[in-house]
Amino acid sequence: MGKTRTLLVGAALTGSLAAGLAVAPAQAATAGAATVQQAQSPQRHFFGPYHSRFGGGENFGHRSYFKGYWYKDGGRYWFFGDLFDRDRDRDYSYVWFRWHDRSGFHTKVFKTFGHRHFSTYGGFKKSSGFNDFKIRVCEGDNSFDDCGNWGDAF
Repeated sequence: MGKTRTLLVGAALTGSLAAGLAVAPAQAATAGAATVQQAQSPQRHFFGPYHSRFGGGENFGHRSYFKGYWYKDGGRYWFFGDLFDRDRDRDYSYVWFRWHDRSGFHTKVFKTFGHRHFSTYGGFKKSSGFNDFKIRVCEGDNSFDDCGNWGDAF
């Protein structure tokens, strides 16, 4: 019985080693494909956070802020980010985007009571040929209350 058991254990060990060697090249090929895909994805450029100014009696922990990133792909700039209103005082938080392109200066403003995520699907994208992209955050009864300074995203 000892020889049979030794042969069975040896066969099982040999089979598991063979299976492991067969799987290893497939895993290496999958990892290589993922590395190539990551190398081709555009580089993200992070910016922020940009904060609103201090309002009446607020501390830094209650200020609204925006942070995000952009990347260039296919001749367009793609923007992503998040606007947070941390004081829950039922005043809106606003994020302003300002840029310059061939047709002049433009602004776009968004607002939220709590949190708003910006992506190219719900936010915006711009074609190449623009510059001077700036962001500021405000908080209050209207979009001009307690505004922070304009900050460069490029």
